[in-house]
Amino acid sequence: MREKKSRSIVKTISWRTIGTIDTIIISWIIVGNVNFAITIGGVELFTKMALYFLHERAWNKSNFGRVKEVPVEYEI
Repeated sequence: MREKKSRSIVKTISWRTIGTIDTIIISWIIVGNVNFAITIGGVELFTKMALYFLHERAWNKSNFGRVKEVPVEYEI
């Protein structure tokens, strides 16, 4: 079963939201400047979102690790 592009987009956005919040918090702890941390988070939000989407679409084309579902036959 293949995923629609819209599913990959929603997964990309939800994952990047979590990842960006994490990046902002870690950056704030390391540099001690919340504005700089938000800038770092904002930049990585867009770059990593694009990379993740392309990664998802590439994996979606691969059959590696997938099992073909065989329909169950019913006997009467």
